[in-house]
Amino acid sequence: MTQTTIGPPTASVLQQAVQGAADRLVELGAAGVQFRVARGEEAFVVTSGIAELGSDRPVPEDGRFRISCITKPFVAVVVLQLVAEGKIELDRTVESYLPGLIPYGERITIRHLMQHTSGLYNYMDSFQKPGDRFLKDRNRHFEAEDLIAIAAAKPLEFEPGTKFAYCNTNYFIIGLLIKKVTGRGHREEITDRVLKPLQLEETYLPGDDPKIPGPHARGYMQIGGKPVDVTEMNPSEAGCAGEMISTTADLDRFFTALFSGKLLEEPQFKEMTDPLPPEMIENLPMGIGYGLGIMKLENDADLDLWGHGAGIPGYATFAATTRDLTSRVQLSFTLGDKDFGHDAEQAVIRGVNTALCS
Repeated sequence: MTQTTIGPPTASVLQQAVQGAADRLVELGAAGVQFRVARGEEAFVVTSGIAELGSDRPVPEDGRFRISCITKPFVAVVVLQLVAEGKIELDRTVESYLPGLIPYGERITIRHLMQHTSGLYNYMDSFQKPGDRFLKDRNRHFEAEDLIAIAAAKPLEFEPGTKFAYCNTNYFIIGLLIKKVTGRGHREEITDRVLKPLQLEETYLPGDDPKIPGPHARGYMQIGGKPVDVTEMNPSEAGCAGEMISTTADLDRFFTALFSGKLLEEPQFKEMTDPLPPEMIENLPMGIGYGLGIMKLENDADLDLWGHGAGIPGYATFAATTRDLTSRVQLSFTLGDKDFGHDAEQAVIRGVNTALCS
């Protein structure tokens, strides 16, 4: 059974269109959807679907969810603040900060890590049969060094700086870098430098805690031909590359603060939003450039649009804003009783364009 949140009779044409986009995602396999949109003076949230299979409980408008790879912009802010403080140099090598960590660290810079041009092997590619493997390891603690070692045992996939390939190994190394130069882990630095100053009280880094506290929709994965509840998991496998939990409202506050100059000085913000050329970007939905932990995004209205997409067992998320903050969107959906394929991915892209460009 699915339940759709129907907008009030006074809902705007835009809100009705976004509601239709959310409903379409449910038709294509999402269990539940949250869509937060701000355009000019208009701002609203729509939901669709259900919060739990087998129930009629609606998706909470303020529900928490795993933001996965949208952790990376938070990490990038910390690194760039440390650049401003003279503690990190983007064009110094991994070897100069973390000697002996990887066998080719003298060829990879911090900038290469942050923009995914390092050539490192993605440790995630070594994990086969994702469904069965998830059930076996869902409560397992992973050390960052062990995951990096998987990549370090492989040859470089290309010469650093010559290609783009999205790779979570990069951000695990950045997590160790943050600890090396500050004496504290990435969780403490993100909390004190970003979450507390912005009062993002619904956002946190769970470490080994498998639960999502507070209101939330449950996420599922197709395993053995049936949907299995994967809401609870030890997210240390995602770690500095994707462990965070948040809400659409907190993500909106974060990106608004970032693009209004509250988190970075202008030189560091310019570094963050200096994208790789479009011809380097492949297999990155909507991506036409990657800066430092953030993407430049293609869209129907040729807006100067920036953000990030994300996926982790059970949950998928997208957040974006125009540089001038006049158009912003945050979308979270839980996976349900169908495989989420190409048609659903295209529906996400159409939904984002409906919210920002229609």
